[in-house]
This record gives sequence, C-alpha cells and structure tokens, in this order.
Amino acid sequence: MTEPSSEGPRPATIHPPTGAQYRLSLDEAGHEVGAIVTEVAAGIRALSVDGHALTETFAEDETPPSACGITLFPWPNRVDGGRWTLDGVVQQLDLTEPSKGNASHGLLRYTAYRPLAVERHAVTLGATVHPQHGFPFQLDLTVRHELVVDGMRVTQTVANVGRGRAPFAVGAHPFLRVGDHDPATLRVTLDAATRSEVDDRSIPTGTAPVAGTEYDLTGGPLVGDLDLDTGYRDIAPDDAGIRRTRLTAPDGWATELWQDEAFPFVQVFTPRNFRRGGVKGLAVAAEPMTAPANALATGEGLVWLDEGETWSARWGIRRTRG
Repeated sequence: MTEPSSEGPRPATIHPPTGAQYRLSLDEAGHEVGAIVTEVAAGIRALSVDGHALTETFAEDETPPSACGITLFPWPNRVDGGRWTLDGVVQQLDLTEPSKGNASHGLLRYTAYRPLAVERHAVTLGATVHPQHGFPFQLDLTVRHELVVDGMRVTQTVANVGRGRAPFAVGAHPFLRVGDHDPATLRVTLDAATRSEVDDRSIPTGTAPVAGTEYDLTGGPLVGDLDLDTGYRDIAPDDAGIRRTRLTAPDGWATELWQDEAFPFVQVFTPRNFRRGGVKGLAVAAEPMTAPANALATGEGLVWLDEGETWSARWGIRRTRG
C-alpha cells in the first residue's frame, strides 16, 4: 500500500481561462513583431510591432473583457431573440445575451480550438460547430494567425463537413490600440456611407446614410467624442478591394484594421467600461464581419456551402503612419 505523502496534498495545476497561450514572434526587415493567440476562441490576446501595442490585452489569468480579440462563428454580432427560419421551420438558438434576449457572437466563444500547425511566427487552430439547438449543421472553422512585418494577417477558412447546404457568417472582435496613447486622443477614420439603425436590443431596423451625422467617420473624429456600437456598410474599398478602419495618434502613427472583399461590414464599438487591470475605461473595437447583425434571420450577407465545399477569406491588423 502506498504511504500518504508527508508534504500534504499538492494544488492542481492552474490553467489560464483562455487555455494554451501561443506566443508568436517575427524578426524581419529590422522589425520585431510579437503576439499571443489563445486556444479558447482562437483569440488575439496581444499584438505588437517594435514594442508598440496594436491591440488591447488582458492578463493570462483573466477572461477576455468585452469579448476582446475573439473569433465570431457561425455568426458575428446578434440574432434577434435567437430565432430564425430554415426551410419554413423556426429555429431557436440558445440565448447568450440575456440582458437583451439575443443569441450573441456565435457558438465558439468558449470553445477550445485544436492546434493544426504551430510555427514560430504563426499558429493555425481549428474547431467544429456540431448540430445543436437552432443550428442543425456541422461546420469546421480553421483560423490562421500569421505575423507579418507590419502586424498580423488572419485567414479564416470554413468547410461544410455535415449533410446538406449550410449557412454561416464569420467575424472577429479585436480592440485596437496605438501604442500607449490614450484612446480618447485617437482619431478613427472609416470611409463608410451607410450604417445600420438598431432598436434598444441592438437589432437592425433599417439603414441610414452617415454623411453629416454623429456617425460619420470619414473626417477622423476623436474617439473621446464618440459613443458608438454601430454597424457600418457601403465601405469604400481601395484598388485591391481592401476596406480599412484606421486609428491615428497625435504623433502620426496609426493602427489599421484591413479586411478583404469577403468582409463588407465592420462594427465600430467605443465602450467606456472596458476593463484594464480592474479599472474601466474607454476602448475602441473594429470588428470585421462578413454579414451584419441578425444575418441568420434576414439572410443578408450569409454564405451557403454545399456538402464538402470550402470557403476562405482574410483580414488583418497593421502598424502604419497616418
């Protein structure tokens, strides 16, 4: 019989609430780029270029404040009451935003992704959405976070591994920073013509032009003057089809979210209760989305995949001059 240890019981190993922490690094063209990607939600916990933070961060023993950095799938944003209709049959998702009675940010927010490829400068993670309440489909999502000389490139790939055609939308929830600059002093620029109008439960009720209104970001208003949780559309692309949201600091340095043609929507969010080390304050999220809020119910922007079909798209974050 084994004798009991005289040292007493040993405490169990404490794991971070966001699971394994993938620490990435790249030293190229005179620049040092670093990031931390989390196992849970395939999230970005930190990203920096030459020591300058491009995203908000949180401690390893914390959960992501305000969904900081997480991947959104198989829908971003919200579904009204968690209800939508499939082939004439009402589907009821579990309600994950009880305060507003909605299904929010998809089905993988608290899921541990499996590592598919781990490199010094990149990590590829995968997770599966299995058939469940209100979503009778089986989809594989692969997320590759790859460091590049000015920041990070993210590739999201979806495969229909179940039966029948399946709908989805994808997104992400990064909070942007420009080094240590106070968010209130930053200017946010987005060349978007239209926004979603929403009700008191944050569900779209229509659209409206933004020119000349408090929602107009074409002129680069100060973040400190804004109070936004706004979905933008009709975003002007550049010659390569890329849409950009930029935060610019007083010294001219900027952090930019870019998204390819598969992401025609972006949510700009300026909460004043973002938690940093137990202290709440102003922050700025720019969330790339392939579809707007309530897309499962309205069908707008949804991608439908046949059995065995695959889809892929990219977005990223970079440090640049304003």
